[in-house]
Amino acid sequence: MATFVHHSNFSILHLLILVFSIFSSRLHASKPYLTLDYYASTCPNVFEIVWKEMECAVLSDPRNAALILRLHFHDCFVQGCDGSVLLDDTIDLKGEKTAPANINSLKGFKLVDRIKNMLESECPGIVSCADILTIAARDAVILVGGPYWDVPVGRKDSKTANYELVSSNLPTADEDLLSIISKFLYQGLTVTDMVALAGAHTIGMARCENFRGRIYGDFELTSEKTPLSETYLSNLKSTCPAVGSDNNISAMDYVTPNHFDNSFYQILLRGEGLLNSDQEMYSSVFGIQTKELVNKYAEDPLAFFQQFSDSMVKMGNITNADTFVDGEVRKNCRFVNT
Repeated sequence: MATFVHHSNFSILHLLILVFSIFSSRLHASKPYLTLDYYASTCPNVFEIVWKEMECAVLSDPRNAALILRLHFHDCFVQGCDGSVLLDDTIDLKGEKTAPANINSLKGFKLVDRIKNMLESECPGIVSCADILTIAARDAVILVGGPYWDVPVGRKDSKTANYELVSSNLPTADEDLLSIISKFLYQGLTVTDMVALAGAHTIGMARCENFRGRIYGDFELTSEKTPLSETYLSNLKSTCPAVGSDNNISAMDYVTPNHFDNSFYQILLRGEGLLNSDQEMYSSVFGIQTKELVNKYAEDPLAFFQQFSDSMVKMGNITNADTFVDGEVRKNCRFVNT
């Protein structure tokens, strides 16, 4: 039986990779466009300005780190990292903020506005909102104890958004492992990238609506059923009743919710992952490769930090090719320039 499952897993994953190779070229990374010194002469203080604003924000509320990091993810998975997630609805444009996967989960827009205003004062019309979000996400991770990585810059802002792609491209909390893998492959990201990037949940919060099915479903089947895990589950059910209280929140890493570390993976080893999509990486019968990676990152924080850094650069390099032809640097991140 085990051999059959392994063979099925192998075949399905290879099918997904084939699908990815056919369809993902439109969103492939365009590294030659992005460089580390893109603003060296036009806005040399860009990194310092973003850092100072992020430092103030995270010191005042560590949750701001997770909010910005999530914004960056949701931006890059729809049309590439082009700032489209930041656009407000107008008469002529339907943005991505009100799509079902975004409307209750995305915050941090005012912080992006604040950074943009500072940069417009220093070097008007130079730094794109897409670059601001990418740099801010890196700084957010560092400020809560995570790794450093160099951020290539030079993105342009999109003049469009795509409401429909939000639902089709973004992974959801109750999604099965193979479906999530397919969404990462479509973006040009590997299974290794997926498991590493999921580690961002070490500083994230989840709404009751997104983990109710898990805690009233198979949580007890995957957890070790120790007194601690039973207390944890009881507390989760108090926070998230079977009906109502959809907006109540709980940390996805209840051990160190405001510190970027590898305890998220250790929680998965105990079968206590808050989201079904996260626990699937360790518990799914199709998760042979993902389980090995969860074990690796749970045991070796340096390996997790290194892969997370590499995968964040790779995700940040997913670009919307159209923006290099028809993109712009928005004066206000919420609206296309007039």
